Amino acid sequence: MAYAVERKITQNRRVADKKAGVERPVRRRFERDYKLAILAEWDRCSSPEERSALLRREGLYSSLLTDWRRQKREGSLVPTPGRDERGRGGPSKAEVERLRRENEKLREELSKAKFVIEVQGKVHALLEGLSKSAEDETE
Repeated sequence: MAYAVERKITQNRRVADKKAGVERPVRRRFERDYKLAILAEWDRCSSPEERSALLRREGLYSSLLTDWRRQKREGSLVPTPGRDERGRGGPSKAEVERLRRENEKLREELSKAKFVIEVQGKVHALLEGLSKSAEDETE
């Protein structure tokens, strides 16, 4: 049975679950532009002390930057495009995948419909031929 739980995010990034009376950590999410800005600032740092200060100031771990650099190298971390008539950016990857599956399903349905129409045409022609031959026999 599902029930609604009152939750509140506290200052130290924890979710307070009032019904259970406990606090749980909240996963942080970083925007692409933020990741790219931090990577650019990291590259501008000339000493390990400056890099450590950057990580402390932003509350980040070096492993995050390693992941972000890999994402950038693979091309999945690109700057967010500017605004266009549809709003900010394009469709999400999930939306594109959903539309791709829907498109494939519709293509299958279309091919089935075309096959049914073709069979109906042949059946019509056959019945028409039988009808004419039956009329010829009765005359």
